[in-house]
Amino acid sequence: QVQLVDSGGGSVQAGGSLRLSCVASGGAFSIFRMGWFRQAPGNERELVAVINWSGGYTYYPDSVKGRFTISRDNAQNTGYLQMNNLKSEDTAVYYCAVDSYGDDDVRTGAQPSSFDYWGQGTQVTVSS
Repeated sequence: QVQLVDSGGGSVQAGGSLRLSCVASGGAFSIFRMGWFRQAPGNERELVAVINWSGGYTYYPDSVKGRFTISRDNAQNTGYLQMNNLKSEDTAVYYCAVDSYGDDDVRTGAQPSSFDYWGQGTQVTVSS
């Protein structure tokens, strides 16, 4: 089993930056694709970035493309989400997740239901 601890959230003004971290333990993090999702009150959980096991392929929805960057350090069992030029609509709880089912394709994004291990979430609040 993989345990995930995500951190790095906080309160920033619009235009600011945050870097989220996701530390994995207890399982083979380095061979699974990893994603970051977010959920705002009243909204469904949505994908913000996904990366394949090697870090060579990534996908971003249009809402964050050019502002967010996902990366991973498999030697440190850690994933990251660098968020720049934050907007008020980015306010949400952010979760990292790992897909141990074996699908490594990230070309068309990913659904939350494809991921079986989740962090506890970290709050990001952007004020305008």
